[in-house]
Amino acid sequence: MLAQDRVNPDAAMVDKFEKRVDEYVNFQKKLAKGLAVKKQTKDPQEILDGQHELARKIREERRHEHQGAIFTPEIAKEFHRLLGIAMQGRNDTDIKKSLERAEPVSLTLHVNDAYPADIPLQSTPPTILANLPRLPPEMEYRIAGHALVLRDVEANIVIDLIPNAIP
Repeated sequence: MLAQDRVNPDAAMVDKFEKRVDEYVNFQKKLAKGLAVKKQTKDPQEILDGQHELARKIREERRHEHQGAIFTPEIAKEFHRLLGIAMQGRNDTDIKKSLERAEPVSLTLHVNDAYPADIPLQSTPPTILANLPRLPPEMEYRIAGHALVLRDVEANIVIDLIPNAIP
């Protein structure tokens, strides 16, 4: 039996996801380096302008990307499995209560969309986060309706999503 035949297929999917995440972060950092470097500022408008410029550059470079660019069908299947584990037993009730208390967000998002400034960023319950692969600080998981969203924190855009990930 070859070593590659002994690899846990679930772990291999997580590795593929983490590789795609790393590729995106490197891509985002490369684009951010190309932006006009501004001195550190606390001016909200300058911060927002920088965010919009980074988002514009990312959208331009990723204009042909679509849902599934990071959450491929195989990776999405693994995330469904991980979410199912997270929501077993009593956790299911606790997670649903947590999502209901946190101003449920019900909107339809697409890859490269800006996360609307007037809609709260619903936090992802810790029980779910504990079962998902860790993300670098440049990204975060968010829940929007029943979708699991992968969001670029710096550019405030949707990198990818899994519709109907949350029952």
